[in-house]
Amino acid sequence: MEWRLDAVSGSATRQSAVVMATLLVGAAVWGLVWYPYRALEIAGFSSTASTVISYAISLLLGVSLFGPRAAELTRHWRAALAIAITAGWTNLAYVLAMVDGEVMRVLLLFYLAPLWTVGFARVLLGERLTRSSALLVLLSLAGALVMLWPAQGWPLPANAAEWIGLSAGVSFALLNVLSLGAEALTVEAKSTAIWLGVLLVSAFWLGFGGGVWAMPTSLVLADWLVLVLLGVVMFAISLIIQYGVARVPANTAIVVFLVELVAGAISSALLSDEVLTTREWLGGAMIVSASLVAAVRARS
Repeated sequence: MEWRLDAVSGSATRQSAVVMATLLVGAAVWGLVWYPYRALEIAGFSSTASTVISYAISLLLGVSLFGPRAAELTRHWRAALAIAITAGWTNLAYVLAMVDGEVMRVLLLFYLAPLWTVGFARVLLGERLTRSSALLVLLSLAGALVMLWPAQGWPLPANAAEWIGLSAGVSFALLNVLSLGAEALTVEAKSTAIWLGVLLVSAFWLGFGGGVWAMPTSLVLADWLVLVLLGVVMFAISLIIQYGVARVPANTAIVVFLVELVAGAISSALLSDEVLTTREWLGGAMIVSASLVAAVRARS
């Protein structure tokens, strides 16, 4: 019996490690994905056009691989529709904000999401915010403020891109809570709802004049290869993140996702003219520390 208990404990530990690894990988990729979308805009693709094309590729991959499981979306259409709408705006708004705004300021506003997650998780899932979880959220937010507040000023939206980034954070928090609560849907079904939702929300965004559809007049193979690669990456990351968020409390997941801030800070420093200051490095260390503590708590 003791051997069996040890085996179960070891299996649970390994699964927890995999779950946290998936969330960390997903967060890191989202901290880097702004660059190819910005490069595509320079090449002549509007943000909305590149988003639609890349997620259409993700949807085609998903339907070809998980087609029979799409029936779950009709059986549990309310949960699927809620996920589709929130995910659609989260992903579209994130790209719009990151392409048109200042990377690190948009990320800060986006990652005020822990504040929204606390409320959504309490109302929709009945999760109680423990003292330790509250301290982790505060440590993460303090790290974000240390990174950007002294250098950038008070983190309030200063333009349309930043307001969109803030709204994407609210939608992202709601998406994680809804995904965690939709236990009847598989990871594949949730991911399919996400890809489909991005296309639907983008269509409404274009229909109501929120964005423009623009593409280069001449075909450049390299640009289309980037779009295909983005589609494959969004396909994989959606599956990875949905696998992770379904297995940890919403308040823990949102703290781990804050690693995206660090990835965004490093990528913006290397790939653009944004430079990391000592305060930003210190804030990044605080965020990573909070994420590591969350990972240890989840494993235990």
